[in-house]
Amino acid sequence: MNRTPEPPMRARVTERAAPTSADVARLAGVSRATVSYVLNDTEAVRISEATRHRVRAAAEELGYVPHAAARSLRAGSTRMVLLPGAHIPLGPLYGRFLAELQWALRRLDYTVVQYGTIGMSGDEAARAWAELRPVAVLSFGEPGLTAHGVEILKRSGARAVVTLGPEPVEGARLLHADQAAIGRCALEHLVERGRRRIGVVVPQEPGLEVFSAPRLAGAREVADRSGVFIEPLPLAYEEEPASLAARRAREIGLDAVFAYNDEYAALLMRALCDEGVGVPGDIAVMGADDLLLGRLQRPRLSTVHLDLVTGEALASLVDTAVRDSSADLGSTTLMTAYAVRRAST
Repeated sequence: MNRTPEPPMRARVTERAAPTSADVARLAGVSRATVSYVLNDTEAVRISEATRHRVRAAAEELGYVPHAAARSLRAGSTRMVLLPGAHIPLGPLYGRFLAELQWALRRLDYTVVQYGTIGMSGDEAARAWAELRPVAVLSFGEPGLTAHGVEILKRSGARAVVTLGPEPVEGARLLHADQAAIGRCALEHLVERGRRRIGVVVPQEPGLEVFSAPRLAGAREVADRSGVFIEPLPLAYEEEPASLAARRAREIGLDAVFAYNDEYAALLMRALCDEGVGVPGDIAVMGADDLLLGRLQRPRLSTVHLDLVTGEALASLVDTAVRDSSADLGSTTLMTAYAVRRAST
């Protein structure tokens, strides 16, 4: 007798439908409205702690997860804060700041979504962000955001658009990071230490010019009023270009270098050492960001310390803007800078 072969085990497994709020309500012995109130932490409706516990236990037993999209449709907005993926390497200092910001937003019951838009810019990127219907967008370093892009986002439901950049965008709140102040601070310190021929590292990695150009401009301001010589030093973050930069610094008689940040400073100090150049005896080296990396160098690295606004403070600003879209859209200072003198200068 021929038997029909049994399907593979995977094919015999019956797909179970996702549990619904109605299933939770039946198991907990309450209405669907009560389930919604409990799982959304609605404070306007009084529900006993025993009922709340029963609903949460039922949801846990069934593996029920609220449908964010459906909830957003009912509410007319989301609790999503969009962080577009940065087009440029922001470094560990900003990385810690963004992590703190995300935790703070989560504590305020926002869902933080990081969205990669590499290859897109301007209005094209804004339209891609708008498709997700975020309630707020925090744009750190994405190029080309315009007033029209901000309008696209706001028409799609974004109640707050915050940008990090040198220039304001109409309709958005600016987090003003004065990169020129970092260059000024570094050069002022080197000039005070008696240095008269100073190089300024200009990273060659794509996108970093949004930071490096104003840092160089700030350094030039101090050089011009102090009467010192300044020379840009193009440098890719690799050993071979660092060796060439160290050789050039020696050949043109530099007595100091502001190396853009601590990471480039550490790279350059190693190259200077390999070239037989003494730090700080022959050439002083100054970094920025005040990373642990700089304190581990020998000699210890002088740097520009940056005090960033806390992630908690920025999350509170976003929450205020979401709750009141008419809130002031002025700029907020992201950081202050001051020089930290160590052995390398």
